[in-house]
Amino acid sequence: MDHICRKLQLQPGETVVEAGCGWGALAVHMAKNYGVKVKAFNISREQILVTRGLATSEGLSSQVEFIEDDYRNISDRYDAFVSVGMLEHVGLENYRDLGQVIHGAVGDSGRGLLHFIGRNRPATFSPWIRKRIFPGAYTPALREMLDLLEPWNFSVLDVENLRLHYERTLEHWLARFEASVDRVTKMFGPEFVRAWRLYLAGSIAAFRVGTLQLFQVTFAGPSCRQIPWTRAHLYAEEPQAEDELEWTHAMS
Repeated sequence: MDHICRKLQLQPGETVVEAGCGWGALAVHMAKNYGVKVKAFNISREQILVTRGLATSEGLSSQVEFIEDDYRNISDRYDAFVSVGMLEHVGLENYRDLGQVIHGAVGDSGRGLLHFIGRNRPATFSPWIRKRIFPGAYTPALREMLDLLEPWNFSVLDVENLRLHYERTLEHWLARFEASVDRVTKMFGPEFVRAWRLYLAGSIAAFRVGTLQLFQVTFAGPSCRQIPWTRAHLYAEEPQAEDELEWTHAMS
């Protein structure tokens, strides 16, 4: 979450709109640690109820507004736009509409970040994934995603691929799933357990071999002045990851 906030160069008092806020962790983190005001949109009523409770418990209700609505109904003007894990569910045919929403939100002077699962070249999910796990989902190649930005003259500032990090994340998810498998079986039954195990294990393999990628694309309008000269701000005073430390020690 800090990585995303640093990429967006968030400053106290700025306004941020988030499309597809999930359980609200990022919106609350931005408000709590970077002093921004956030409007976060989500179509899941269950998640919105949880997120509003989270904002209240953190004393941030005046800084974070969770809105139960479609991203296409985002209005007003903001300094920054952010979306994590939603683009995969928008559909190629709706990219131009999403681009129009983003431009309406930040104009020519704002900036934004899109975090999404993608591919090296256009391809669809397997029929099983589309039926059982992510109905209607599509993971775009970078050139397909650019259809969001090009019509509005947005400048691409940075593209980062976090594929190996997501492989590790999925390994942790699978381990936690297996540790709770008896409880999950009682809640949803053995067919669900088999399906979700296959999904998590298959996803680990897909990110490990490069079938899937995890992109973060930072962009800005042509009049935006909030553009860093280098990437130094992303890693200043940040502790090394465990794998990086192990590699450093091995090399020394």
